[in-house]
Amino acid sequence: MLATTDRARAVWQRCLASAFRTALACTIVGCTTLHGPAAVQHHIAFPAFSYVTVILIGTDATLGDALHGCWLALYATVQSVGPALPSLWLIGPARFTNGTISLAVALGAFVVAFPEGTHLIAKRIALGQIVIMYVVAFINGVDTHDQAIMHSLNVAASTAIGVLACAIALLLPYPRLACWELKQNCGRLAENVSERLDLYVKAFCAEDKALALSYISQAKPLTIAGAKLLSSIKRYQESVKWERLPLRYLRNSYLNLGERLQELEIPLRGMEMALSTTSSFPIRMLEAETKQVLAQQEEHVILTLKQIKNCLPRDSSTVLESNVDKIIESLQTLHATTPTNHEDLPTFFFLFCMKLLHCRSLAKPITSIHQKDSSTPCEKNGFFKSTWMSNWSTSVNRKRLKPAFKCSLSLGLAVLFGLIYNKNYSCWSGLLVAISVAAAREATSFKAANVRAQGTVLGTVYGVFGCFVFERYLPLRFISLLPWFVVTSFLRHSQMYSQAGGISAVIGALLLLGRKDFGLPSEFAIARIVETFIGLSCSIMVDLILQPTRSSSLAKVQLSKCFGTLSACVSSMSLAANTKTILLEKQRRLNLDVSELGKFIGEAEVEPNFWFLPFNSACYCTLLGSLSKVVDLLLFSADAVGLLEQESQKLGASWKESVNKLNGDVELFKGMAGSLVECFEDVTLLKSLTFLEKQLENKNISYDLELGKSSNLNICKDSGLKDDKIDSIINSYLRHSKEIVDKFQAADHEGGRELKSQCFIIVIEELSLIEVW
Repeated sequence: MLATTDRARAVWQRCLASAFRTALACTIVGCTTLHGPAAVQHHIAFPAFSYVTVILIGTDATLGDALHGCWLALYATVQSVGPALPSLWLIGPARFTNGTISLAVALGAFVVAFPEGTHLIAKRIALGQIVIMYVVAFINGVDTHDQAIMHSLNVAASTAIGVLACAIALLLPYPRLACWELKQNCGRLAENVSERLDLYVKAFCAEDKALALSYISQAKPLTIAGAKLLSSIKRYQESVKWERLPLRYLRNSYLNLGERLQELEIPLRGMEMALSTTSSFPIRMLEAETKQVLAQQEEHVILTLKQIKNCLPRDSSTVLESNVDKIIESLQTLHATTPTNHEDLPTFFFLFCMKLLHCRSLAKPITSIHQKDSSTPCEKNGFFKSTWMSNWSTSVNRKRLKPAFKCSLSLGLAVLFGLIYNKNYSCWSGLLVAISVAAAREATSFKAANVRAQGTVLGTVYGVFGCFVFERYLPLRFISLLPWFVVTSFLRHSQMYSQAGGISAVIGALLLLGRKDFGLPSEFAIARIVETFIGLSCSIMVDLILQPTRSSSLAKVQLSKCFGTLSACVSSMSLAANTKTILLEKQRRLNLDVSELGKFIGEAEVEPNFWFLPFNSACYCTLLGSLSKVVDLLLFSADAVGLLEQESQKLGASWKESVNKLNGDVELFKGMAGSLVECFEDVTLLKSLTFLEKQLENKNISYDLELGKSSNLNICKDSGLKDDKIDSIINSYLRHSKEIVDKFQAADHEGGRELKSQCFIIVIEELSLIEVW
């Protein structure tokens, strides 16, 4: 309960702080556009876009994000206003029509959306500027070269005031630095890792299974919280690089703390898997000496985490380092016991993960990262050169043609239909499409369109209500936005509205309460809601035409690809020399494929069914969880093979002769697992359940598809999925491993105990893979 209260307090504090910063930035824009000097108000002719810029850049931002946003806004202005200015002059007032303006907007959008390296915020700002440049020029009748130049300057000035307001808001009353947020999140993650490690060790030493399961269940919410903290750390690490440009004293910031803590995450996941597969408690081989060594190792890791949390120098851990050799020697003693049955294997796997956690906590110094790694791209190649080259170096990419064409067509159609409906308010249909362009493929944009429509209506209704209550009091009308900022801050972090819905809600209210002289509020509200519907409809229509493949179909294809990559991983497994690099490369590819599968599953879950069959989310999520475990186990296998390769170099030719027996068992495992994976791959390629039923009937297999049961386990041809075959492989591997270890122990070879430890590490990895599959 105390932890829940702390989390709720943290959410409140984060949302209130974000609302305050956003409100402060909007106040700066409002005071400038409503009460500023006449000359300034004349140039800031589009205060609505100033507010939009504030929301795009300043939402949950740090000072580093604001500085990055300044550069992105400058780049976006050059990318959009630069080509638009000669275009307006060349088209001429006589050729201004709904069609020519829509075509010009579509062409400008294509130029902005085509480069792959352009940041998402820069794309949104540039597309919004393009809409304002062309559509507002058409509405106002810009008919001379001087008017076109002034119109372009006004668009740039309106963008600049929004960016400047974000930077000032993030400096007052004190700077919100990304380096401080990074340090705080690293401290929280260090505490998270310490708590999880303590719970896992307690579960390992538990006297009964109920107590062990209790400790494991307590660690699960901490695992979810740790994943969120890791994602926050990655985000702040990018922002810190921009803060170091004006603040040179941040050159020695502890930027590698998040990377070190992320390395400790993998052994913890392995410890959780080991505990979840342990059949009985207390553990049979657990003795007083084992508990003492585990306690020493846990204490060392926790002290190392405290060192990371407090950003202490390396010299502060001298006392810890003096006991490192003693702890490692004790761990080797723990591995000296030979497992006699399958039940002991998870115990050895837990000890291996514990040792790996201990070694990774000592892998790198805790001082700041090296100078060559800490320099930002802007410092290495020049401020403008690095960003410009990153944006245009990949511009000639055929894969970008379809997304760019989709963006340009959506924006062009939105502007066209918006002009047909109502010329005076036509820019809002295109502006909605511009600021909602996505970085990657969305699930036909139905969920995003739904939450954006709801957010726009909520914000607009609140704005109309505020205008009605404070009709004659403009300052009070503006102050009424403050509680709305708080509400929308919570909406952005909710599952129902997410970031898209929350931003639409705050913009909807800002456009009414933060401006004046825009006509009757009710008339503007109705027109903007209709224009919003037009823009969303165009986006969905273009998605359906150019992107007809459903996310559920893509998930099925990606699942087959994952099984194909997994088959290649199984084929590359070996105890021969120089296989660690191959295993790591295959594991990296499988990890990318599994991550892509997770994205498609997430899209398919929110995709409307319409006349299609429902997406089997539970089945796919189960497969995704299993594949994620296999990814982790392959990484453990690569580490274990690497340790074995290192030790085998001390033994020379005698090891090569002895490892052939183990490789024979590995080949049996590869044949069994490989055929099983190929079977799964074939099943995912089936077109329908009807086709599967016919296949089963042709093979004379008794089945019940509704219950998911069959009287014959060997449905897949030559899968080898039989308990006796699995047991024979495990027993053979254990027997051959024991023979090899006893042989080298009898020879009293130096390093024999370490070799024994590594041999059983490999046993554990291979058998853990069998168990997961």
